[in-house]
Amino acid sequence: MKALISTYDRTGVVELAHALRKADFELVSTGGTGSVLSEAGLPVTQVADLTGFPEILDGRVKTLHPIVYGGILARRGLPGHLEQLAEHEIDTIDLVACNLYPLIDTVSSPDVTLEDALEKIDIGGPTMIRAAAKNFPDVIVLVDPSDYGWVGERLTQENGGASELTMEERRSLARKAFQHVALYDTAASQYLDESSTLDSAEKTFGFTKLYDMSYGENPHQEAALYADVLSTGGIVRAEQLHGQELSFNNVLDADAAWTTVCDFEEQAVTVVKHANPCGLAVHDDQPTAYQRAFEGDSMSAYGGIVGFNRTVTAATARAMKGVLYHVMVAPDYEPEALEILRKRKQLRILRATPAAGPLANVGIRRVSGGALIQTGDTIVEDPSTWKIATKRGPTEAELNNLAFAWKASRHIRSNTIVLAKDGAMVGMGTGQPNRVTSIHLAIRIAGEKAKGSALASDAYMPFTDNIEMASEGGIIAIAQPGGSIRDDEVIEAADRLGMAMVFTGVRHFKH
Repeated sequence: MKALISTYDRTGVVELAHALRKADFELVSTGGTGSVLSEAGLPVTQVADLTGFPEILDGRVKTLHPIVYGGILARRGLPGHLEQLAEHEIDTIDLVACNLYPLIDTVSSPDVTLEDALEKIDIGGPTMIRAAAKNFPDVIVLVDPSDYGWVGERLTQENGGASELTMEERRSLARKAFQHVALYDTAASQYLDESSTLDSAEKTFGFTKLYDMSYGENPHQEAALYADVLSTGGIVRAEQLHGQELSFNNVLDADAAWTTVCDFEEQAVTVVKHANPCGLAVHDDQPTAYQRAFEGDSMSAYGGIVGFNRTVTAATARAMKGVLYHVMVAPDYEPEALEILRKRKQLRILRATPAAGPLANVGIRRVSGGALIQTGDTIVEDPSTWKIATKRGPTEAELNNLAFAWKASRHIRSNTIVLAKDGAMVGMGTGQPNRVTSIHLAIRIAGEKAKGSALASDAYMPFTDNIEMASEGGIIAIAQPGGSIRDDEVIEAADRLGMAMVFTGVRHFKH
């Protein structure tokens, strides 16, 4: 029996080779791996000696030869295949251990050149892995060093040999091999797709598992956290500085907090509950920004997630005293702030950076039988270009509050109504089947703070009852996309009630 070993990552490869020799395998290898095995005292045949053809093109062509692929692909149960092997003096290859050039690590570097990337696209390795996986009933294929140990043990058992692996085990190794190559090819495709467009008729997404979770949204659901193959930053790559492991729902909520505050250039703080910001504020003084975000809905804040887009100060950490939070995410923390926060046993502390990578601006939603894919809602808007729809235009202060509320609205589930005053969200209505109910909820949460506030609606207001309820709550300015067949009626109602209203021309649904 022959085993062909060709690896870039040589973790455990010497131990595997020793086990294979004990199981009476002859070892065949390529240049670098072969040298490592020889230095370990193992007898090994170079692929070039097996094929009678040297490596060429600076190593680009090593294993691409009929002697290699005939030995891998021949079906042992077909006499015709074995006769052809004998005719061409080709021996079977019964095990292939291979892993690939570090393409993913290479293209993840911000300084990578196209030439560097192309040189790290493995050709022979994936081809050899695919061939072995295709013929898995007769060939063992290993791409993961974590499999070397148990496979080696099985092959060196008293009555061992390659036949001792069950067909299900061989199938599982082949599945892993095909997935390994698929992820590799996906990384190459994503790297070359500089624009991350959605105009391709075929689209693959590659994810690598970071860790298993205790459960999903509910205890009876299995869950794991995966990362985009070429991603950097974001909640998935956040560094956990303190606390118990993150739950499925913790990750969802933390992501909502982090993406919300990252949308603001000003210092921003948000409090999130059930993936929706229930409090949000901007202010130059961080403790003040936090306090205003907390007061946006202090009842809902309990047991929530808090996010910052600036380094958390010790003064802010002290201001949070007495409020239970499950997760906190920020770009960094002052040492004294960490010392204070780490005393909270139930708090998980994350240090994050903004997400980057080919899919950073692409959203994927699974639906039965497939997926919906879209680019992110990251349009840059200039409030000075908004159309003033009413006789009274917004004052400078009102326009600032409208701009803040409008930006907040795209981070909250529709139908969304956001009330804002002085750079803080004072009320929010979300997830309702009609906009009137969302307005009612936002006003109820805001209470007296609704008076003099500005309102943002993520989609157009189709009826005058929206305007009338807002006015009754004390709201004085409205931002909405416009575009309803009843815009004239809605504008007339706003004029009658002395309100200022602008049409943004953009919708921010978030289902």
